[in-house]
Amino acid sequence: MSASDLTLDELRGLLAPAVADAAVFDGWTDAALETAAAQHGVEASVARLAFAGGAMDMIEAWVASVDAAMHDAFADGKLAELPVRERIRSLVAFRLARIAGKEEALRRALAIMAMPQNAGRALRLGWTSADLMWRLAGDKSADYNHYTKRTILAGVYAATLAIFADDQSEGKAATLAFLDRRIAGIIRFEKAKARFVPDSGRGFSMARFLGRLRYPAR
Repeated sequence: MSASDLTLDELRGLLAPAVADAAVFDGWTDAALETAAAQHGVEASVARLAFAGGAMDMIEAWVASVDAAMHDAFADGKLAELPVRERIRSLVAFRLARIAGKEEALRRALAIMAMPQNAGRALRLGWTSADLMWRLAGDKSADYNHYTKRTILAGVYAATLAIFADDQSEGKAATLAFLDRRIAGIIRFEKAKARFVPDSGRGFSMARFLGRLRYPAR
């Protein structure tokens, strides 16, 4: 199927990774979009129609492409044998690996999403990605935990992205070590607390665990 046969949604999915590559140099601009369109033989005018909302449309499509790749990589249930905390870590690590090399595009995207006029849409993007991560991790909660888990994980992921964007260590080792330290420290805290508060409702909780990761000290 040629690009001319694609719907606008399909065209956004096709162009999104190339737009992100170009955004490293040109930002989330028409120039980046035109570069991506040329690579795929798409008329610039058609590409602009597909991304009529400008930079946020481009960023949203990039996030959606990462979501889709993550779904394809983990939808077969390969995480089922891991503890829940390792499932979440694996999913976040996959997303980080997927955007490695595009740190400048990420920094620019984070700045755009932080603008007041884009805050609501940015929150929805974070929620969507967090919801997918929890579903791939096997979460089937339907009560308030469904919402708190996703809200907290979205915050954790956003904080991790901010660290990742400026991490110069090989293989982003500092970012992963940062996350691992927070996980280890919180688990030790929860286990110690459980000895003094032997209430079944006060044992290890993934929601509380991620909540304490949301604004960790570096």
